[in-house]
Amino acid sequence: MRGQAKANGTELERQGKAMRIGIPREIKPMEGRVALKPDACRVLWESGHSLTVEQNAGALSGYSDNQYIAAGASIGIDAATTYSESELIVKVKEPATGDLQYLEKNHLLFCYLHLAPNPELIDKLQTIGLTAVGFETVETDSGELPLLAPMSDIAGRLATQVATCLLHQPRGGKGLLLGGIPGADPGRVVIIGAGNAGGNAAALAAAIGAEVVVFDLRGDRLSAMRSLGNNVTALQPDPAVLEREVAAADVLIGAALRPGGKSPHIVTRGMVRQMQAGSIVVDISVDQGGCIETTRPTTWEDPTYIEEGVVHFSVTNMPGAVPRSATQALSTILLPYVQAICEPDWKSRPELLKGINIEAGDVIHPALKESLD
Repeated sequence: MRGQAKANGTELERQGKAMRIGIPREIKPMEGRVALKPDACRVLWESGHSLTVEQNAGALSGYSDNQYIAAGASIGIDAATTYSESELIVKVKEPATGDLQYLEKNHLLFCYLHLAPNPELIDKLQTIGLTAVGFETVETDSGELPLLAPMSDIAGRLATQVATCLLHQPRGGKGLLLGGIPGADPGRVVIIGAGNAGGNAAALAAAIGAEVVVFDLRGDRLSAMRSLGNNVTALQPDPAVLEREVAAADVLIGAALRPGGKSPHIVTRGMVRQMQAGSIVVDISVDQGGCIETTRPTTWEDPTYIEEGVVHFSVTNMPGAVPRSATQALSTILLPYVQAICEPDWKSRPELLKGINIEAGDVIHPALKESLD
């Protein structure tokens, strides 16, 4: 099989179609994901592409260097080696300071970018002059975001799990059991947005017995939320109703999304101020700036802060806490798009074309350009 893969690689090289793929180790605090599993690497290697995986890149997701070697990849002893041996850089999170020093003009960067709230990173990527495609802006003709969906599913479930624990008095919460028990009222969860993230947050909150109120503009999503159970209310975001429900919330989850653009502040500071002390805010949309005015980015090392008497959780890489599950989900959906982006005519794929944030140093994604303006 190795001989056949080598022959395939030689033929692709002759045709100018072989791609040198680099998979760096993630360096964001407590980020354990890796972009591709060994079996996905094997598919790419058997197609004739070469892969360099940085040493221990998959360790926290449960994948050893030996597994990557068995799948046909080479192990880069450090980040410098991994980047220098590659044309296509496939990673999970946006490049941090430690990554930027290795990125070059000839690199094609493929990862979650979330650039709208980060003009400093935009400027650095423009200065390098590379092309960057964001997982979160790869969009199908039907408006689906296939590479964002699995991480949104995870982040939504984590939002409810985290909020459940933060409500405990030793964690700064009001001392409430979210699902309630006989003789004690359940908690109230208000969710802004009923897409993948908000929908998963609502499903888990409803399943444990909380009273759930979900706001969304789309009728089909509201119908899906109503079907979760009699303890779920689905509403259009009328300002007066929204303000009333936020004030009554024990947990407020922000899950509003504008692909490529900065999230609008749907919940104001004044609305958060009306919440009871010890209530919880979890803003899943923090990657795009957050849809709650009191949101600011945090890390898993220091995940919470108090604002207006309310505990806020706004970690920018929530799925990084469950790297085994997250890597499996991401790699499975990502592989076909990596195969496509390895092709010389990859820009003929509409979903990948929509995913381009920066091309040869120029910002071209419409929502991103609008956010900068």
